Amino acid sequence: MTPNFGGLDLSSLADRLIALSKETTWVEFKVDNADPKEIGEYISALSNSAALEGRPRGYMMWGVTDDEHDVVGTQFDPDSRKIGNEDLIPWLVRGCDPQIHFSFHSFNHRGQPVVLLEVAAATTRPVMFSGKAHVRIGSYKKTLKEHPDHERRLWRLLDAEEIENIPVLDNLSDEDVVQLIDYPAYFKLMGRPLPANRSHIVEILEQDGIISHDIATSWSISNRGALLFANDLSDFPSLSRKAPRVIQYAKNSRIETIREQMGVHGYATGFQGLVRYISDLLPENEQISEALRTSHPLYPDLALRELIANALVHQDLAIHGSGPMIEMFDDRLEITNPGVPLVQPERFVDSPPQSRNERLARAMRQMGICEERGSGWDKVLFEIEYNQLPPPLVEVTEMHTKVILFAPRPLPSMEHDDRVRAVYQHACLSYVNRQAVNNASIRRRFAIAEHNKALASRLLREAVAAGYIVVYDSSAGPRSIRYVPFWADPDRTEV
Repeated sequence: MTPNFGGLDLSSLADRLIALSKETTWVEFKVDNADPKEIGEYISALSNSAALEGRPRGYMMWGVTDDEHDVVGTQFDPDSRKIGNEDLIPWLVRGCDPQIHFSFHSFNHRGQPVVLLEVAAATTRPVMFSGKAHVRIGSYKKTLKEHPDHERRLWRLLDAEEIENIPVLDNLSDEDVVQLIDYPAYFKLMGRPLPANRSHIVEILEQDGIISHDIATSWSISNRGALLFANDLSDFPSLSRKAPRVIQYAKNSRIETIREQMGVHGYATGFQGLVRYISDLLPENEQISEALRTSHPLYPDLALRELIANALVHQDLAIHGSGPMIEMFDDRLEITNPGVPLVQPERFVDSPPQSRNERLARAMRQMGICEERGSGWDKVLFEIEYNQLPPPLVEVTEMHTKVILFAPRPLPSMEHDDRVRAVYQHACLSYVNRQAVNNASIRRRFAIAEHNKALASRLLREAVAAGYIVVYDSSAGPRSIRYVPFWADPDRTEV
């Protein structure tokens, strides 16, 4: 059987590479030259050159002449090659910085033994080997520093490149694409009729950037396309850890796990099922009003949907081995995503929205999965206040962002920091909605009886003392006094 790689047989790929121009910078041919140091330098050169040419991968092929591209066979065997007592592949891995994906494929082509090395294109910075970055200039391998114009252009491309647009799988046929991508869900979510034939399906997926041409008639799927519409994220090894993970614990600690579930489908195709799965696990909150007992979701559905969508959309895709996680406790729900926010958490309400993955976010908004830009956090706070819940808490670590929703808790049970945060979030939400923050609004926020105005005044004083809100007009009378967030203080001077 002909060896298979990424859905296309390797011999077909070899034919496509051999047919390319002899001056192609992202493909190199050798016969038997297998010097380990030179292979490492070629890994660097092909990775950087592929990035410069907008290619997902570079290739090096042994058993083919460099001048006429004749297939003559090779004696090179990467699996048996050693450097001292160390195998070739781990030796090459150690020499690469940053470490990138590359792999060797040995097979017969046109009756001759050949070896194909495929190297992923550089993504975050130029790839070096043994401390030096290389690049292909025409058909020659050179150090990148010898060609400063290429070095500057490569850095510009890598700085501007969006990870969501980088190919995650390539060398795919039409059949591979329709098997890997949940195209019926794509057309349903996008509100488009399902085309009658496969070629039209693939054409539309290409127009929307879900797939793109790789070599000749083969296809590659972008990170964004796979993350949104994968039938199974485990089909994309580099993205399998980006599947959302749901963990339910017993009581209020991580000591005992009740159940754990990893997501399977892409974010868009699996979002409704993910939210429904979490909602079904959550207990309901019983409320008694006018002698009637009613049950409500423990957390508002809109707030839950928006925060989960934000964790998916705003994660840092460059952080490997970590993905969105939803942890459920009796007294709280924690939603964590890799990456720190681009906006200070205290300014989520009023700051212009920013996203690392803008096309991913735009697609999610277009399909109605998350709210319009800039309104999501506002809606979360509105739902929290409307349902008289404790204020959400945002925690930022060195590499992650966590949003915590708390189960219903009466005001007397709230800690000082919770009360101050609730007043501050109320002030932020009121300010952007052009509404006043005063004693009456605080009573409404915490369901404080009118005769207990002193308690509302105390909450306001606590937030003022903590520096989170300020009196808007100190000359106003007691009945007219109102408050604004600290950043809206008309007398504030930016430092």
